[in-house]
Amino acid sequence: MKSVGIICEYNPFHYGHIFHLKKIKEMFPNHSIILVLASSFMQRGEVSIIHKWDKTKLALLYGIDLVVELPFAFGSQSADIFAKGSIQILDKLKVEYLIFGSETNNIDLFTKIVDTQIYNKDYNILVKKFLDEGLNYPTAMSLALTHFGFQKIDKPNDLLALSYIKEIKKIHSKIKPISILRTNDYHKLSDNHVTSASSIRILLKEKKDISNYVPKETLKSIKPIFTDDLFSYFKYKVLTTSNLDIYETVDEGLQYRIKKYIKTCTSLNEFIDKVKTKRYTYNRIMRMIIHILCNFTKEENEKIKDITYIRVLGFNDNGKKILNEYHDKIPLIYHLKDGRDIIMNLELRATSVYQILYKKNLLDKEYKSKPVIQ
Repeated sequence: MKSVGIICEYNPFHYGHIFHLKKIKEMFPNHSIILVLASSFMQRGEVSIIHKWDKTKLALLYGIDLVVELPFAFGSQSADIFAKGSIQILDKLKVEYLIFGSETNNIDLFTKIVDTQIYNKDYNILVKKFLDEGLNYPTAMSLALTHFGFQKIDKPNDLLALSYIKEIKKIHSKIKPISILRTNDYHKLSDNHVTSASSIRILLKEKKDISNYVPKETLKSIKPIFTDDLFSYFKYKVLTTSNLDIYETVDEGLQYRIKKYIKTCTSLNEFIDKVKTKRYTYNRIMRMIIHILCNFTKEENEKIKDITYIRVLGFNDNGKKILNEYHDKIPLIYHLKDGRDIIMNLELRATSVYQILYKKNLLDKEYKSKPVIQ
């Protein structure tokens, strides 16, 4: 069955996502849509304000045919690792096209950049030089690209686009990438009901009305919980843990900054403002906080090479046909089990932490819930 793939966090699902889906259906009226969905914690370290099962219901309601989960082990990581898990899943499901939004909206440019990143040794030498000077990876990458005559690439969706195309090339996938121009600024509200998820979350934090920017079904599903609400748990964990550098994202030396500032900080933003540097960005510190809270260690991360299963969250009749046609050694699963593998154990751990904020037993749903069927 012909299909296209999309990769989304839906944090929350809003009118921009509806526009995105309508555009895809116009472009590919005879294709089914497969969504790889980030679950409890997002790529930039945020908490999902809608739990994964409600996000799945929204996705199916607005025209997606099959929803599969991007595991926490990939979904809470840097762009390259996030893309690795997502593209591997879509490749196994044999989608023909990957469709994503980007600010630059130039596949030819992205492809030339990725070829430079993969095949030009001087590029990697230059990136390492900038990293050694104390710059963070996105800045080092962007500076290295300008050295080779490319324009500056620093917008979030453009950076993800590069990671998607890079992974497609690395695994020799037949997936063809297609970009849709992102029309709204990542941080600003708009007057046409289409704005970013980031802007909507800011409104929620400020206890302002978001009804102009999300459909009514989203409004019913939102629970206003944020990473900030985990700060007291994070502070306790840091103060009672002797060795923090065992955790993923905690580089050598960073644990001393964490230990130094955690004692006097009273909020997440205050802590991040003191700990972040040119090398350690806000997003990286956010991911680090989630990894520490979820006991995600470097040792575990080193053992995770590839996707080991595809977890189905929901489907409609077209999605069921896709599942019936699936033939690969990577198993399809519908719920999780303790001890099955590292990726699954981490997912259960992430849900255990997430439900502290949600104040509802969501762990049972991981073990027992059947997929959402539209």
